[in-house]
Amino acid sequence: MAGTGSVGLLAVFSVDLLNLLYISMLHDPSLTAAIGFIGAVSYLQMAVSIGLSIGLGAAVSRRIGAGDVGEARQIASAALTVMVGVMLGIGLGTVLLLGPLLHALGARGEVLAAATRNLSIISPFLPLIALGMGCSALLRSVGDARRSMTVTLWSALLLACLDPVLIFGLHLGLEGAAISTVVSRATTAGLGLLAVRHHDFLQRPRWRQLATHAWPVLNIGFPAALTNLATPVGSAYTTHVMAKFGLGAVSGQATIDRIIPVAFAFIFALTGSVGPIMAQNLGARQFPRVRDALRCALLLVLTCVLAMWAALALLQNELVALFSATGDMAMLLHLFCSWTVASFLFIGALFVANAAFNNLGYPLCSTLFNWGRATLGTIPFVLIGMQYGPRGVLFGQAAGGVVFGTLAVITAFLLTRRLHAVPARTQPEAPLPAVSAKAAMVEMAELTREEAG
Repeated sequence: MAGTGSVGLLAVFSVDLLNLLYISMLHDPSLTAAIGFIGAVSYLQMAVSIGLSIGLGAAVSRRIGAGDVGEARQIASAALTVMVGVMLGIGLGTVLLLGPLLHALGARGEVLAAATRNLSIISPFLPLIALGMGCSALLRSVGDARRSMTVTLWSALLLACLDPVLIFGLHLGLEGAAISTVVSRATTAGLGLLAVRHHDFLQRPRWRQLATHAWPVLNIGFPAALTNLATPVGSAYTTHVMAKFGLGAVSGQATIDRIIPVAFAFIFALTGSVGPIMAQNLGARQFPRVRDALRCALLLVLTCVLAMWAALALLQNELVALFSATGDMAMLLHLFCSWTVASFLFIGALFVANAAFNNLGYPLCSTLFNWGRATLGTIPFVLIGMQYGPRGVLFGQAAGGVVFGTLAVITAFLLTRRLHAVPARTQPEAPLPAVSAKAAMVEMAELTREEAG
């Protein structure tokens, strides 16, 4: 599940990094810095969609594990409808508040104007993100990791082809990057809906029962959205502090923020994949498998971080040259590749723990730890670090992740040990039938035969 998911995410994140490379080739520092502010706002928008898709995957996977596929279809259809409406409201609200929002983050002058133009194009089309992420979550819930990968892979390839044409060929700059992003997201939504339709997993929403069917998703999705908002809020604060040290520091932070998803695409895919596995086994009362999934995921995080730390340390000079980095930007890239990249071991562990919390019925735990990291784990550490310049800010951001990542993993293991003792808390809405595991196996066998055909 994580392997196929990482291929799709790696393609998406690589194109995002390539987009930054294209903009840096225009040799306009204000455009490169604008990407940092665009990323800060975009991550805030995406966090809500990610949170709702987490709720969708958890609720649907649990129903599949319990053998209630009909209920799973109704939940999926209602939740996608609500997600589209929520993201449309967020997108239009962002356009109205762009000026004050970017100004509060520290954007000024040409940087402010460039970021505003880009986000004004992207934001109204946020419902496409809801459809794409929601369909991807549904495909993982039914175990179709291959189609989930294919949807994101084709969209990323389209974006990679459009970016240079619009940015360089038509000389549209950041506006061209925004247009290609919208086209790519529309492709993701369209392909996602076709893939979900292959499993006959959507039906016409029952408007009178929309709230009832969407509630299991919102019950997990809103706390998960709050959880995911914490990371971009912490990043936005860091960007705000970096802005005090000039465009070079902001550009360095923006580049690091785009290297991380590429380097650790496997971990991002892992946290999205292990959740449905935990939820299905929870629905089938297979509690030892839930704990096994948590342990295996953490071992994979450790392996991935050690491998990427070695790779980035060896390739740091090439990365600095690739992005034409100088001054503070080059210094931050060297510092990240040599040392602070190791902190992602604890950030990855925090992500895995959050997946466990969201899918085991404790979404408020993930909210607590993520917001703890974004506030107590960021603000005081960054304030202390900024006394030593941009490098101190980067070290401060990493230190907070170590503290809260460790605490989250300890808590996740304590909760999985309690599954036998308090099974009712993991699924409070209704007791599961004794034949749930068998029913789920029959349903998944039918899906597998259909795909093979």
